[in-house]
Amino acid sequence: MGIELTALHWIYVVFIVLIIGFMVKRRDTTLICIVGIFLLSITATGDFVASISKVFSSFIYAITELLSTIIIICVIVAMSRVLLKTGINEVMVSPFAKIIKNPTLAFWTIGILMMLISWFFWPSPAVALLGAVLLPVAIRARLPALGVAMAMNLFGHGIALSGDFVIQGAPKLTADAAGLPVHEVISASIPLVIVMGIVTTVVAFLLLKRDMKRGTIDMIGNFDGETQEQEEVDTNLLSIRQKRIFAILIPIAFLLNVVAMSIFDLTGGDATALIGGTTLALLLLLSMFAHKNAGLEKTTSYLIQGFQFGFKVFGPVIPIAAFFYLGDSGFTQIIGNHLPEGSQGIINDLGVALAAVVPLTAEIAAVTVAGVGAITGLDGSGFSGISLVGSIANLFGTVIGEGTATLTALGQIAAIYVGGGTLVPWALIPAAAICNVSPFELARRNLIPVVIGLFVTTIVAMFLI
Repeated sequence: MGIELTALHWIYVVFIVLIIGFMVKRRDTTLICIVGIFLLSITATGDFVASISKVFSSFIYAITELLSTIIIICVIVAMSRVLLKTGINEVMVSPFAKIIKNPTLAFWTIGILMMLISWFFWPSPAVALLGAVLLPVAIRARLPALGVAMAMNLFGHGIALSGDFVIQGAPKLTADAAGLPVHEVISASIPLVIVMGIVTTVVAFLLLKRDMKRGTIDMIGNFDGETQEQEEVDTNLLSIRQKRIFAILIPIAFLLNVVAMSIFDLTGGDATALIGGTTLALLLLLSMFAHKNAGLEKTTSYLIQGFQFGFKVFGPVIPIAAFFYLGDSGFTQIIGNHLPEGSQGIINDLGVALAAVVPLTAEIAAVTVAGVGAITGLDGSGFSGISLVGSIANLFGTVIGEGTATLTALGQIAAIYVGGGTLVPWALIPAAAICNVSPFELARRNLIPVVIGLFVTTIVAMFLI
């Protein structure tokens, strides 16, 4: 006999619906999440003052859970600032500029480089690292600026960010919400990321080539909208020889990290810590070499820039993560032991109850999770809704008895492709600004490839569940 659903379960369901509704309307969900946390707490405890405290406690819990992810992104962005300032990034990509001879090579070279760099630096810093240097090279090879933006978007904010195999920020969020180990979500996501990546990039390239033949695309970007502030390169900080040494040292250092992860079976927090420690060491080394006597102060300055970026990105994520952590073990740790006897957590209870009344199949589950993931991405973050996706995947996986990891990975991919920087216009500004093209035109160009990719990937997921 299943657990009897209480007011706590129904409040949780109502607020999930409200959060999705506000996301569809492109409204912020922070207030809704806070009210939801408060109502769950006061319903459970009956104590008004304690419930106000629990809202704050839930934020502390969410930040604690997310802290390693936030910090790794902060230090990586901090190091990327040094690379931009010193011009090391230009040296790192210069060998590839020699092989970009035509539009096809330009599109795929920029895309694959963007994907590789985004795995270690995340897409937004990678756009800055690559775009400013390779954009002129690509245009000389007759690839339009819009094509450069598409390649950076689909390979970086699409393939790299939706899988996030190295930094593991995205799978950490979804895995926690789904109650799974991070490595399970990553393993399940690999075939789906490959399918989604191949379909979207091939379709995008074919459509781009078609329109290039028709002559309907401007070669040089001419959008006068919002631009991203660029870090001015100081050519006097390092000699050419020093830049070359660091341009070789940095990829080798991260490559050794990947080797160490494989040899010592490091995943999740251990892998993140290794990348973070390496990044901090490189940041210190670069700052001291580049700024010499002012290196101590400059190191702090770069770290401040990194932390500003990291908390700006994760600011909207913390309230919604705090709410969705209440659907699992977070409820007991934040609010206390107020669930019915025998409860396995709100989400699991709902899954068991749903199984008793709805003949849910793997096909319906896959379509629903992909749809919810896409909807949650409409807020332009890509990350604020993936906790919800993980929770729903857990619910459906409980109902059908299998496939939770695959459903979680599918929802993660849908949410990040839509909201992480390939479809929602205000999420496209970094790549659009670098290439001086309209973010709305870039979103329109990405729409058909991403929709086709999601359709195909969802069908593949049905067979993998």
